[in-house]
Amino acid sequence: MNLADAIRTIPDYPKPGIMFRDITTLLGDAAAFREAIDQLVAPYRDARIDKVAGIEARGFILGGAVAHQLGAGFIPLRKRGKLPHTVIAMEYDLEYGKDVIEMHHDACRTGERVLVIDDLIATGGTAEAAIKLLRQGGAEIAAAAFVVDLPDLGGVRRLEALGVPVSALLAFGGH
Repeated sequence: MNLADAIRTIPDYPKPGIMFRDITTLLGDAAAFREAIDQLVAPYRDARIDKVAGIEARGFILGGAVAHQLGAGFIPLRKRGKLPHTVIAMEYDLEYGKDVIEMHHDACRTGERVLVIDDLIATGGTAEAAIKLLRQGGAEIAAAAFVVDLPDLGGVRRLEALGVPVSALLAFGGH
């Protein structure tokens, strides 16, 4: 199965010149969704993953399914103000400003092996913040995995510079 065929491309969204890779069509196709989860899980089946951390929002969908298949716990990494208990936070840069990602302070224990999951890696800013946040909580980052990589934007290199192995199921050139 070619997973790229299950991903819709929306030109000029959210602004002119951007080719938005929309995985909601992949999620809606049972066979493609199953195949994507199977491919995300395969490299980590024997990697002793304790927890899977999913980045809001599509990372929750993918990460929950991956955690289930690996027999691991799940850590939701959320935007500021969405979690009900005591949190730790990490600020990161956006194209026009800053944002914050949070997790519960007790979401992981020191030394737990965590796999970070999201739908897409572009510049890597959000994933880098997620990795730093998880490390702040004591996690050992086993790897980061994505459905789509936009290699022209350098996100994978940014995470590899942090010593994190990165995998992606697909790569699309451009922005």
